[in-house]
Amino acid sequence: MAEIKIFFEPETELMTIFWQSPRKNQICTEMDDGVILIKNPDNGEPIGIELLSYKPEDNRISGISLNFNKVPA
Repeated sequence: MAEIKIFFEPETELMTIFWQSPRKNQICTEMDDGVILIKNPDNGEPIGIELLSYKPEDNRISGISLNFNKVPA
């Protein structure tokens, strides 16, 4: 089973999703609607996406339900 890593930075409203390991010199291409495609620099294969101005009710990635719970201090 593939491991997916999701990073969410609420203060900057940035969500990054990787289905492969990030690369040092990865290539980023902005698509429509604030979606950035992240590609492997060696072969151009997509390894992740980034969503700008992401909010939990965002519908740009339909079919994925995410719950964000704050970690107690």
